[in-house]
Amino acid sequence: MADAVVVPANVLGVRYDITIRRGLLGEAGDMFQALSRSKKAAIVTDSHVGPRYAGALVESLRKSGVEAIVATIPAGEDNKTLANISPVYDALLGAKIERTTPVLALGGGLVGDMAGFVAATVLRGLPFIQVPTTLLAMVDASVGGKTGVNHWTGKNLIGAFHQPIAVLIDPDVLATLPEREIRGGLAECIKHDIIRDAEGFAAMERAIADNGTGIGPASGHARHGQDARATRIEYLANLVAHNVAIKAKVVEADPFEKGERAHLNFGHTFGHAIETISHYDYSHGECVALGMTAAVRAATDLGMIDEASRRRIVALIEKTGLPVRGLRLDTQAVVEAMIFDKKVKGGRIRFVLPDRIGHVVIRDDVPPEIVTAAVESLR
Repeated sequence: MADAVVVPANVLGVRYDITIRRGLLGEAGDMFQALSRSKKAAIVTDSHVGPRYAGALVESLRKSGVEAIVATIPAGEDNKTLANISPVYDALLGAKIERTTPVLALGGGLVGDMAGFVAATVLRGLPFIQVPTTLLAMVDASVGGKTGVNHWTGKNLIGAFHQPIAVLIDPDVLATLPEREIRGGLAECIKHDIIRDAEGFAAMERAIADNGTGIGPASGHARHGQDARATRIEYLANLVAHNVAIKAKVVEADPFEKGERAHLNFGHTFGHAIETISHYDYSHGECVALGMTAAVRAATDLGMIDEASRRRIVALIEKTGLPVRGLRLDTQAVVEAMIFDKKVKGGRIRFVLPDRIGHVVIRDDVPPEIVTAAVESLR
């Protein structure tokens, strides 16, 4: 991917580009000038990402004549709260931002959600630019305009829809990403192919089996040195482009999650409950992996999908190094946590379930015993 790949998104008549190019972080200032006339920008990052990448972004903006304000939030899902957004408001308003001042989210999905919520609410709305630094955020959270924070009763229950004016993705930052974070991003990639692209799913199966791309566990590529690492980044860059194209199409068709967009929640009803009950001991990607495993078990028990397809799905999840069993939580507590999921409608839990690889449907008639058995199967 020597040249940029640009994936257009058009949501509610608002068009923006998702640009993917290696080395893009150092060119962000030039891209900013094409997006905004403001001479001020607000960067929101976290305590892990900020020390590594905020300096490069600030310098790139400075060279383009843009003053950057940096607000740092504490890293970690437990910190995704209204209380931790308040100091960000203080920093931005104290710097006398205006309604034309863009907010740049530099970090993973947590930063994107929180920075986006700030942009949606401060001064009744500021322009918003996503600069994701994790594979998970690149392929999922940075596209679609969902923003928000957690509540003690569940994930992302306080928020708003606020579309970015651009998404800037530099795959080179993935070179320093911990293996657990890479695997978490792969969970969302698997999800996208299960709901929309059977051919993409098969291609990922081949890539994992070959392992020459180095997308599996670290031991599969580390011994091959720099060439293998470069090959891995190149593969991941193309994987990002493939996945944002899928997500952009789904979001365009259903910007407010009234129907089709809910397909993106495959694995998330089970997964969010696991996150909540475990107090985020499992990463989001690990919870999605477990959630997909439970969902496909429920679909199999309902006679929706054949056993061979279930085995293919579970095998691909497991081969990426993601969990498909070993859950150490109370089954009934996980089931009860699903009641607080924001996808519950009319008191009925809506599950996104596959009827074949590449296609899913929404069901709100899953018997409680099948839900319980699906969670229990994760043990």
